[in-house]
Amino acid sequence: MLALTTTSVRPYIELTTVRDPTPLPGQALVRVRAVSLNRGEVTGLADRPAGSTIGWDAAGVIERAAADGSGPGQGTRVVGLVDAGGWAQLAAISTTRLAVIPDHVPDAQAATLPTAGLTALRALELGGFVLGKGILITGATGGVGRFAIQLARAGGAHVTALVRDGVAASELLRRLGAADVVDTISGEFDLIVDAVGGATFGLAIEHLAPRGMVVNLATCSEEETVTFKAARFEHAKGARVYTFNLLDEVASYGGVASDLTRLCTLLADGRLDGQIELEASWRDAARALDALIERRIGGKAVLHVD
Repeated sequence: MLALTTTSVRPYIELTTVRDPTPLPGQALVRVRAVSLNRGEVTGLADRPAGSTIGWDAAGVIERAAADGSGPGQGTRVVGLVDAGGWAQLAAISTTRLAVIPDHVPDAQAATLPTAGLTALRALELGGFVLGKGILITGATGGVGRFAIQLARAGGAHVTALVRDGVAASELLRRLGAADVVDTISGEFDLIVDAVGGATFGLAIEHLAPRGMVVNLATCSEEETVTFKAARFEHAKGARVYTFNLLDEVASYGGVASDLTRLCTLLADGRLDGQIELEASWRDAARALDALIERRIGGKAVLHVD
């Protein structure tokens, strides 16, 4: 089969021929139609050994159902999360990480859900019942941020979106559900979903309300030191800091099929949008990778496996 694999020179990927995957008993073999790109996997390409298969998000059709009888049957359209190997014609995906795509939801929209959608959903759920709560989302124009705004607003929260340029992003983010769009943090929040890291993470800690939580999703650099004013954090009695990595979370608490199904249902009902800003053939993957790395797009990029 064909797959996008890593190379040692820019753009650090190439379309090559590799062996078909051999599914485990609890995995379905999926004929991939669309894949979603995530900044975390794109920025790490240069550090992967040459020839590595990559990709976390994949949508397609089940070519062969799981041998143990679990999950959807052959011919079913599905979307799933994999540790690696999603950017290929065929992917072996655990049935605990698969969801059936509703009939009128496009493959491209479904492909945006596994990493960004699940990260936003789980980050918000860590904060508990959000109805009436004040929620701050940093890096709000990114894929996770846009999902988090929509989901938090649907849950009845008062959403504040932190962005670099509030003027440019204000109309879009308000349409998605943000009540306020700001470029500096002020006030107190019951939950902060931090998709930026670094200095923004440190500043977010200072703006937690009592019993609040900041969920950190990103780190700018492994060498970076995060600082905050201890007195401000001590004022927030019972507040917590939670560092979040989706694949680690999935490994610890099991599958995500039910959560993916929830997100698919929201897409089908028109209450959620994947916010695709770029669609291209996987034969033109370099253009999409550059757009993400250079931040020319803020939403999702999807490649069609044609």
